[in-house]
Amino acid sequence: METKKDFNIWVGLTYDDPLRARKWLAALGFEEGILVEGDGPGEVIHSEMLWPEGGRVMIHSACKQDTTFSAPTGAGNLYVVVTDPDSVFARAEALGAEVVRPMREEDYGSRGFSIADAEGNKWSFGTYAG
Repeated sequence: METKKDFNIWVGLTYDDPLRARKWLAALGFEEGILVEGDGPGEVIHSEMLWPEGGRVMIHSACKQDTTFSAPTGAGNLYVVVTDPDSVFARAEALGAEVVRPMREEDYGSRGFSIADAEGNKWSFGTYAG
């Protein structure tokens, strides 16, 4: 069976400080995508952060005018497939990220770890690609 590399499900996360979240994600290795700022200071209507190995996440403010898709901050749990989890873990440590699950080998063949961002979202990085 051929593996399809298109990623057509995007996660959206609500942040009190989405600009800080974008900087943190960039330091972990995400690439900065579109950024649409609102009228208020630090307000982000829509933004995207792209993972270089495929996939992306949308980041926006909790204080948006349209709250249709706003969720409580810190409610997200995400898994990011990586080929080199050790390098991402080193960047996470350099950022002082809270490690919620240390680097380990899993029974299902993945090597990875989990961290929390400043607003409580949990980010897992591992080699398991399904």
